[in-house]
Amino acid sequence: MTAADMEAAAADSAGDFVRRKQKPFPHKGEPCKNCGTPLEGWYCYSCGQNADTHHRSILHLIWETIEGMFHLDGRLAKTLPLLFFKPGKLAKDLMEGRIARHTPPFRTFLVALLLFIFAAEHLIHNKMHEQEVQAEKEAQLLTTPAGRKAKADEMRLEAATERNASLKSAADARIEGLAEAGADKTRIAQEYADEIKKAQDGYAAKVAEADALQNNPNAGAEALAKLHNGKNAVADQIRSLEFSDPNSREASANKIAEIQMGGRNISVVKPSEPGHASADQQAHGEPATHDAKGPLWPREGLAKAVSNPNYFILVMFGWAHRLAVLLLPIIGLSLALVYVNKRQYYIYDHLIVATNLLSFSFLTWALLFVLPEALMGPFLAIILLWTPINLFQTLRGGYGSSLLGAAFKTLIVWLSTIIAFGVLILGLMLFTLSQM
Repeated sequence: MTAADMEAAAADSAGDFVRRKQKPFPHKGEPCKNCGTPLEGWYCYSCGQNADTHHRSILHLIWETIEGMFHLDGRLAKTLPLLFFKPGKLAKDLMEGRIARHTPPFRTFLVALLLFIFAAEHLIHNKMHEQEVQAEKEAQLLTTPAGRKAKADEMRLEAATERNASLKSAADARIEGLAEAGADKTRIAQEYADEIKKAQDGYAAKVAEADALQNNPNAGAEALAKLHNGKNAVADQIRSLEFSDPNSREASANKIAEIQMGGRNISVVKPSEPGHASADQQAHGEPATHDAKGPLWPREGLAKAVSNPNYFILVMFGWAHRLAVLLLPIIGLSLALVYVNKRQYYIYDHLIVATNLLSFSFLTWALLFVLPEALMGPFLAIILLWTPINLFQTLRGGYGSSLLGAAFKTLIVWLSTIIAFGVLILGLMLFTLSQM
């Protein structure tokens, strides 16, 4: 093969988005700086080194960095449409050895994972910041009489709406009860009276709370203090509690309480014994890992996560990309399981398909996370429908499965992926708490 043929092949394989016109080569006959071979073109035909001087502007270096990281060449333009709309053809090409025309699958996976993590972290931080700003604004409004009156009027309106809904529900239950054959009218009347009293008492209590807020000149300062110290207060409460152990004989003798976190009630107990370290830990000067309330790390980690959620997120996302790689062998093994009868496919082939599936998922979810809030709902519905369809197309086109076989295998792989992802997320959260 001549030097001109090698240059033509290199130009064809580069496949830039826009075909650039070949520059004239002014260094013909000069020795290659790497091996000393006389040059015939831009690339040495002996060692392959570029004969360019590599003098670049700052903007060109920045572009080369981005291009090297994301490999922005013609292969990416060919690979992405297939990844999203014809995943079966992409999988078949890669498994049958037609790889030069596509971006390397693992590189696509790493870039997709990076974009997903950045987008998720950006979304979480933005949401947390918006909530903090909104709470700060509401607390600031309570420092003025007009703001306290507006908040009190809002509380009264909510109380009235809730009371009216409760009264209507009680009346409907009373009518339905009386319509039943052999209804106990006395019992129904008593239950109706109890519901009416409960609704009226709840309304009166909330109206009194609204009146107290409106007439309290320190309401704004108290709200700001609660906002700034609320996380630390919850953290201190968590440190003073013990997660109940159903196997412990002493747990039933202790006072059981409940705290609410993330919208869920968690059962806890308050033992009377003070905390302590074990004798071995005291003898060796090691930090205590247990006390009278049980292991320290769940409580300490949870308390630190509540008091400093930004640090918790930072640590969690620091480990997220490592654990996400575990999805590759999990999906690869599930594919190997459902195609155990097809000996022509190896674990390598299944892992290639797994990288494409995960690349698709990470890219679509990353796009969801950066969309405006108004578009998130519709696009989420599209993703939830599109992802199993993409998997079905992959199995149908890549492995040549029948319609029924591809549908059945899609269900198995889809469910196993969701379960594995949930277990990894739970494990990631617990591991992050242990590192706090």
